[in-house]
Amino acid sequence: MKLFDHNLPQGEAVKSPDAKRNRLTKLKARRKHWLDVHLWLGLALGLFLSIFGITGSILVFHAEINELLNPNLLTVKAPEANPVYKPLAEIFQAGRAAMPENAAHTFANYPRNNEAAFKLHFSLPLTGRQEGVTESWEVYVNPYTTQIVGKRLMGSSDSPFPKTFIGFIFELHYALFLGEDPGYLIVGIMGALLIISMLTGLIVWWPLTGKWRQAVTIKFKASTERLNFDLHKTFGFYSIIVLIPVLFSGVYMDVPQHVVPVLELFSPVTYRYWFKSKPTPEKSSITMADAVNIAEKRYPTGRADWIYGATEPTGTYTVCKDGVEEPGSLLHRRCVVIDRYSGVILDVDDPAIGTAGEVFTHWQWPLHSGQAFGVTGRILVFLSGLICPVLFVTGVIRWLQKRRAAKRGRMR
Repeated sequence: MKLFDHNLPQGEAVKSPDAKRNRLTKLKARRKHWLDVHLWLGLALGLFLSIFGITGSILVFHAEINELLNPNLLTVKAPEANPVYKPLAEIFQAGRAAMPENAAHTFANYPRNNEAAFKLHFSLPLTGRQEGVTESWEVYVNPYTTQIVGKRLMGSSDSPFPKTFIGFIFELHYALFLGEDPGYLIVGIMGALLIISMLTGLIVWWPLTGKWRQAVTIKFKASTERLNFDLHKTFGFYSIIVLIPVLFSGVYMDVPQHVVPVLELFSPVTYRYWFKSKPTPEKSSITMADAVNIAEKRYPTGRADWIYGATEPTGTYTVCKDGVEEPGSLLHRRCVVIDRYSGVILDVDDPAIGTAGEVFTHWQWPLHSGQAFGVTGRILVFLSGLICPVLFVTGVIRWLQKRRAAKRGRMR
């Protein structure tokens, strides 16, 4: 029923608009404080947000870009008849034969499709004048013939800059060329502050007067100043759904040792890099190929993707598989941590059997890369990264516009 003045107690019709006006005034004053936080975080970190966004958009399709730039190294021709890989042990042996004996096999990438080469990563400590320097190499093997397609130097411990384009983008994105220590920590802190900036931007965007349509649309025929404002608020609103999960997952991957203890306040969490092998004098180390076989027995479906080597005496093998089909699970990636001596499985990243905290951590890499939702997810992450420099530029322009307006007001 519509409420008229004569339905209210005496004086209520006058007080109600005043109370509403006072409440709106308080909300606007409170929003002004959040605007200041949003402004200074944006000015301080907006350039870094742009860097993270652009490099992140490139890395969403890093495998495709890498193959496009290096087709002779990273692609092979699959045989028309019987396109079957050679045994994994033979592929690893061929890659090791292409490197000096003191090179350590640290990592391997399964081909992502039938036309991709097998990538083997090696760490090579130098001797002589360059003693103390370690080089990173990649060897590319044709999985159908075990022939060496080629190899290349990826980087060196005496230089912060990788030798390849994609390596350069990765290092800039995750560590700003500052190395794992303190680069990962600095980027992780920046990511956390950028999440706060996003949330304060949402508070500032929230339409206190209820004009929702105006808040989610752009007036293209408006003045230049208004168009810039609409671009900033609208792009920020639509991208925040993707950017906050991407930023948080980036923080988690850069500084898990700081994020996991917080998650453990709510639910138990294990982190696969914290598991160690137990050296056993009477047992020699199993091979990377053995580790893959163990993971295949645990998860027969899907295909292997990443294989982490055990380079230290207490190091573990980790085999990650994609496309693992399990009922009731939206994620199809599983990682198995294996003791290098006994072959015992120490841990599995499996959202079908883990705690709530572990399921949450399992989602971080798929969310960050967009792979959780297939091609659609990758495109959304790609576009959200490109929006980051737009937010920074429009935010700076808006700040300059308000400064000029305030200066004119003082002159009057």
